[in-house]
Amino acid sequence: MEKIKRPKTFKGKVVSDKMPKTRVVKIERYQKIPKYGKYVKMSKRFKAHDESNEYKVGDLVIIQETKPISRDKRWKIISKI
Repeated sequence: MEKIKRPKTFKGKVVSDKMPKTRVVKIERYQKIPKYGKYVKMSKRFKAHDESNEYKVGDLVIIQETKPISRDKRWKIISKI
């Protein structure tokens, strides 16, 4: 049995900075469709905590899983790439 690595981290792009202390980060990945054998780009958006309002739209960032901060926020921004 393989051990699950915690906390999870992802690389993504900031797509919204309109909320105070919150950034919306879009994560893109490729997933193989078994029936056709081709890869499709999938994406998901996460709300991440940014205490100092430091990151702006278009920044590439690393987000890390954390305890729930609000109803939707379970991630925090660690650093800029």
